[in-house]
Amino acid sequence: MTRVNTADLAFGLFLMAVAAVALYLIAELPMGSTSRMGPGYVPRALAVMIALIGAFIAGRALFAAGEAFPDIAWRPILLVGAAVGMFGLLLPRLGLAGTAFMVVLVAGSASKDMRWRELLLIAALLSTFAVLLFVKALGLPMPIWPVV
Repeated sequence: MTRVNTADLAFGLFLMAVAAVALYLIAELPMGSTSRMGPGYVPRALAVMIALIGAFIAGRALFAAGEAFPDIAWRPILLVGAAVGMFGLLLPRLGLAGTAFMVVLVAGSASKDMRWRELLLIAALLSTFAVLLFVKALGLPMPIWPVV
């Protein structure tokens, strides 16, 4: 046991960082007043609330006994992140069917208890569903198959 709950401290600091970035990005928007709200009023209020919640969580973590910060599982973070990047890179080249299939394979392999047979079936079903939903039902103009 450590004296500081490091997981809560890290989460509180993360929330405060998100709020700081949000406040920086909306700094140019006029605030307005309570009776005549400007476009920056609600985003600024939400960012301040997030910062206060983060400060509360981080402050509470300093006085609560906790466990050491858990090990970070890098494999899922990297593979799911790679799958998101792959979608943007492969869609123009492989079409929706091939891209969805590959993205599901990469993201699904992030799990330690993954079985290839099941993953291939899920990838086929999800890529078929994506084509039926986005191209056929919604009529989005994207290629289904690889562009030659």
